[in-house]
Amino acid sequence: MKWITAIIKPFKLDEVREALSEIGISGITVTEVKGFGRQKGHTELYRGAEYVIDFLPKVKIEIAVPKELVEQVIDTIERAARTGKIGDGKIFVAPIEQAIRIRTGETGANAL
Repeated sequence: MKWITAIIKPFKLDEVREALSEIGISGITVTEVKGFGRQKGHTELYRGAEYVIDFLPKVKIEIAVPKELVEQVIDTIERAARTGKIGDGKIFVAPIEQAIRIRTGETGANAL
């Protein structure tokens, strides 16, 4: 099992969710986060005053998947989240040592 974490632009969330649903991914966790990478934030004007936005709004998607689906999920997220502009985000993959469904006590892939 693998834990896939993707940081994407907020307006791409619906496209990514729909694309993941099409390949059979039924459960994801979404968190609104802020951060910056190469974008380094930007400057905005508000009521004539200029201010710097260091941390840009992003969305973090977390998905636990069986090993067999990892590449398909990564490709799906990449295609759905890509705008071709700086700040499209990142995808991270980490191993899961154990998974347990609290309600039933199922473990491993059955808990997903």
